[in-house]
Amino acid sequence: MKIRRPSSFKRQLDRLVEHAKAGDADAVLMARYIHAQLEALQEISAEPVEDSALIKRVRQSGRYPVWRLSHAYDRRVAVRTICWFDPDTEEIVVALFAADKASMGDVFYDSVGSRADRVIEEWKREKKGEAP
Repeated sequence: MKIRRPSSFKRQLDRLVEHAKAGDADAVLMARYIHAQLEALQEISAEPVEDSALIKRVRQSGRYPVWRLSHAYDRRVAVRTICWFDPDTEEIVVALFAADKASMGDVFYDSVGSRADRVIEEWKREKKGEAP
């Protein structure tokens, strides 16, 4: 499957990388986790049918059913990457990530459905603008 990154995801990741380059140790760690999660997504050949240690369905999904990737426990940060498997294509849309879920807790999941829906709609609009 192809991994697609909407503009808003790219901007979010760019900001994190800027902080990492400026020497923010937590940002460096979060960027590493996100990179590893994106690499793991490349190994997925289809939308999962059940939860695993790596990827789980987000129960608080909105209009689109989204999944979250996670990493092993780290007392400093807890990064979750949210993605959607487009049922009409062989594409995974990476919608957003919680750069520090450790400090946000469940507040992140309370808003993840609506936030992911907006990003997925954004990606669909971007895709329509692509040349055939």
